[in-house]
Amino acid sequence: MPHILQPSESRRFRLTLNSDGRPHPVENILSIVTLVCGLVSFAATFFVTAHAISAWLGTLGFGVGLYSQYISVTTPQRTLNIVGLVASFVGAGLGIAHGGFLP
Repeated sequence: MPHILQPSESRRFRLTLNSDGRPHPVENILSIVTLVCGLVSFAATFFVTAHAISAWLGTLGFGVGLYSQYISVTTPQRTLNIVGLVASFVGAGLGIAHGGFLP
């Protein structure tokens, strides 16, 4: 029990998508693409004239996100996928409601 009396060594915080210690470059890239497409699509919904950008990027992000969720390996990847999927869905829906895919 001597380890209880001594202060624990704190490890430095590292932001990583590879929580299992193995590299997953394809899964990481797809997760990040899903998140970026979703956030841009969602942000474009605040401008009604950007409905085509929102609709296309939302649809692209939703499709990539579904595939990325299917092949994801770690929990951080799945977290980014879900955030990106929801943002893509909302962005695509509002983009279509504001005018659709064509400018």
